[in-house]
Amino acid sequence: MHLTTIATLIVCGLFQNAYANLSLLKLTNAPTLPPDASHFLHSSLASFSIETAFFEEFFGNVTQPNTLSQNLLEGIKKRTGVPAEIRIGGITADSTYWDPNLTVALSNFIDKTGALQNTTLGPAFWDSVKLLPQGTKVTMTLNLQDLDFEGALNMAQATWDGLDADQLVEFEIGNEPDHYLSFTPQNYSSIWGTLAKSITDDVKLPSPFFQVGSTVEDPLWPFDAPGASSALDCVSALAAGSNRDGVVKSCSEHTYQYSVCDPPRIPIATLPNLVNHTRLAMYLDLWQPRIHSIREQLGPHSFVIGEYNSVSCSGKDNVSNTFGQALWLLDTTLYAASLNISRMYLHQGGPLALQSQSQLNHGGLSFYDMWYPVQNLNGPVQVFPSYATYLFIAETLGTSKTLQISNLYPGRQENGSSITTEMGDKSSGQLVAYGFWDTSETSSSNEFPTKLVLINLEIYNQTQIGVEPRPYSTFDFSGLLRDLNTPVRVRKLQAPGADVKHSNVTQWAGQTFETGLARGSVVEEKVKGGKIKVQASEAVLVLL
Repeated sequence: MHLTTIATLIVCGLFQNAYANLSLLKLTNAPTLPPDASHFLHSSLASFSIETAFFEEFFGNVTQPNTLSQNLLEGIKKRTGVPAEIRIGGITADSTYWDPNLTVALSNFIDKTGALQNTTLGPAFWDSVKLLPQGTKVTMTLNLQDLDFEGALNMAQATWDGLDADQLVEFEIGNEPDHYLSFTPQNYSSIWGTLAKSITDDVKLPSPFFQVGSTVEDPLWPFDAPGASSALDCVSALAAGSNRDGVVKSCSEHTYQYSVCDPPRIPIATLPNLVNHTRLAMYLDLWQPRIHSIREQLGPHSFVIGEYNSVSCSGKDNVSNTFGQALWLLDTTLYAASLNISRMYLHQGGPLALQSQSQLNHGGLSFYDMWYPVQNLNGPVQVFPSYATYLFIAETLGTSKTLQISNLYPGRQENGSSITTEMGDKSSGQLVAYGFWDTSETSSSNEFPTKLVLINLEIYNQTQIGVEPRPYSTFDFSGLLRDLNTPVRVRKLQAPGADVKHSNVTQWAGQTFETGLARGSVVEEKVKGGKIKVQASEAVLVLL
């Protein structure tokens, strides 16, 4: 269903929260590996997109590296053994230029109105990129909007020369090209394919080395609706010949479920609308046909969401910077993984003048950023609750290379959708369960899951403390256990409420991460009998 349709239904009240404390949810799934289980999950499933113009704010330079950002990324790497991947791009990539004589790493030109007009990179920029955790894989976005082939080639050559061969893994050409130059699949593919082949030959790149697409318009619903095939996206670009020279390695598309780019959409971007499985799954389900097509053409890990966040045009205060966003991020990432999206690159940056003439945000860093690496107009240096989500995901993935996920509740229908509100989801999008199977551990390991993630998305705010008791639901997963008498280990993602904006009261397994480093001792519960209470606005990782 198209996003504008979903928004209309929300306003009309179709998705009013009918949740009435479903006190017990019994998972009736068979314990064996489900037929709809995903491919093997990528170790860097939870990754980042960094706006080009803001890269130095986030990571600093050789003289003054940003240790907060480094510590946060090292914390993720520590849990999987593999760093989160970094995509350097965003809207400023299409106004970014290379200057081999620039004496600083990065220079932004901001005009007298406060609009960031362009960005220039110099040789020292690559030293900033090398501040990322060792082993970090980088995708670099080149300028397409100017149609300056020589400029794009120069930037590609400088990137290739400036970064280690094992660090730079892909180039993109253009950010959200469905928003400029009146591109069609045909003329985009002709121009993009020609440029990708020229850069491959001139820079002597391994082939394939390019990520096609980076489009942002939501798919039409249904996927075969009139006009759907004429939209610019990864599938239509491949069909129009973008890979005629074998240069395409993967496909990227962008998702922003809500927006504050214009007044009509601002009131719809609320915490209750965001923190609901039905809504987020309906949204991501729009991409299922494209995911299937791209994976068939390019391979199992070829479809990524190369840029995304909760609310476009830099998020919304009291929504995108809350613990509610942390819960949305957990459910979004895992649901995307269950659809065979390989990696999710959470966008980080700041409000950009001229992105929208009527947008809500101006100046500072974005409200949807996971952390503020520097003091800015929107607040001091700080870490937001959603960082704990990436630690949760990293510990769920662990070091396994053969982990598979399935959405157990509300589960799949025959058409692949998990939207079962009208067909059995008694929680109205509030309760979610994911199962994980690791087929490498033993010959019979696909008979029982190795981990479960249980999420209670019912909104409970800290303002309700002392006014009304915090609801909870009991998840009964006894049918997924080998032995009811053997206790399982449980780690929890918790905060006083969904409206919390501070990481010093947001806990992952009992620890907080407001400084970028763990504070406190790990708390792990043991539960016997296959039942556990999960409070409203809480999520748990069950280690079976």
